[in-house]
Amino acid sequence: MSQALKRRSGGGAARRAARSGIRIEAAPVPQRQIPLNEMLSAQTLDLIEANADTVLEEIGVTFADNPAALERWRAAGASVDGERVRLPKGLARKLCATAPERFTQIARNPERNVEIGGDGFVMAPVYGPPFVRDATGERRYAQMEDFRTFVKLAYMSKWLHHSGGTVCEPTDIAVNERHLDMLMAHATLSDKPFMGSVTDPSRAQDSVDLCDILFGGLNDRTALTSLININSPLTFDATMMGALEVYAAANQACIISPFIVGGAMAPVSVVGTLTQVLAEVMAGIAYSQLVRPGAPVIFGTFVTSIDMNSGAPTFGTPEATQILCGAGQLARRMNLPFRSGGGLCGSKLPDAQAAYESANTLNAALMGGVNFMLHSCGWLEGGLVASFEKFVMDADQLGALHKLAAGVSADEEAQAMDAIREVGPGGHYLGCAHTQAHFQDAFWRSDLFDHRPYETWAEDGAPDTRSLAATRVQTLLNAYTPPPLDPEIEARLVAFVEDRKAVLRSEH
Repeated sequence: MSQALKRRSGGGAARRAARSGIRIEAAPVPQRQIPLNEMLSAQTLDLIEANADTVLEEIGVTFADNPAALERWRAAGASVDGERVRLPKGLARKLCATAPERFTQIARNPERNVEIGGDGFVMAPVYGPPFVRDATGERRYAQMEDFRTFVKLAYMSKWLHHSGGTVCEPTDIAVNERHLDMLMAHATLSDKPFMGSVTDPSRAQDSVDLCDILFGGLNDRTALTSLININSPLTFDATMMGALEVYAAANQACIISPFIVGGAMAPVSVVGTLTQVLAEVMAGIAYSQLVRPGAPVIFGTFVTSIDMNSGAPTFGTPEATQILCGAGQLARRMNLPFRSGGGLCGSKLPDAQAAYESANTLNAALMGGVNFMLHSCGWLEGGLVASFEKFVMDADQLGALHKLAAGVSADEEAQAMDAIREVGPGGHYLGCAHTQAHFQDAFWRSDLFDHRPYETWAEDGAPDTRSLAATRVQTLLNAYTPPPLDPEIEARLVAFVEDRKAVLRSEH
């Protein structure tokens, strides 16, 4: 590099180094100060609500392999025929009315507690992929060390408020034990709130018991948010409902969420899909309130469309945005927190397709009123793959959502009349007092993207975004230090996990 180029780039390099210095920060949950996208008319929402009531009354929902649930429904006034439950019009909505409009999920660092609902926008990582992809380009089955890496990255991200749940599925640990290792990773490697296991009711109970130790007694506080998927169309299986029963009884939060691929598990039309979504969510939330009135819940929606040629799910489509926004309107009508969105894409790599599709869904979530956004970062290949590089790429973009959610200030300082007077016709604002006072915080700045001049970028090897993200991953991991945890509590957690594993091994 020439001496002239070195001199020209020196100041910028110093500023970039200062920005890239790692600090353990956690931005507060953004409170939207912007209008939401009210995409559907009041008449259309009324129609969907009426049709959903008809679905519950005439078609009903199935509660499979769960006699206790059928008895609860029968006692509440529903009609039970075999495993099919039909709800008289108004019953589901009446039961849902006891669910809270918002609730607080505690973290072991009280500064990381999150309120879910209202105008808040809580962001959590990817959930569920069995595969991972790293900087080598290899697509492989996830292992426990990968899981720990994702938990560390989530902890280090300023813009993530939540540690998530099954950020990837660690296949090197026995199925009946891996939930314990995942819970321990969240509890010890991060101090942000996290999610519980839902793959068996006993694992849900392990999640509650571990949190009881971690928090020195739950005392009805909500320490877990857990994902309860509905087997669309209109089926509630015993495993998920068993987990819901454990969590609701313990006053832990459940995301009641249909898992819908439009055209396969729901109608191809937006209004038809929303009708089914509302019927399923109301039935699930109503059941949680039968278990424990007042148990915290989140109105969940995960909807994607389908490629009618290949049968593969598609993401970031206009129809998905319409359904997300419509579901948000329905959730607000019920005064319930809303879950949807994320950095969703069908791409196999963190490439342009991934960026476009993810951006469409992230922005729809911002404007559609999402309160809890699972899959905020790291998602690839329709949710089959969790990518370290995409994780930090998405996490960086969450900062832009924070900025947008804050809206536009119009106070005296923001009006900048003094600056306009100072500069006058034909001048520039670079040196004026207003710019000098605000240049560090005037504009949101990416911690990842490359905005250097071409010559500097080329001299540095012409890195693309994926290689910049790989460097960012290593920088974050090299700077990681676990948050402090009381040694006595940690010892009790370790003992609990060891005891439970011993019991589980003896049973098999």
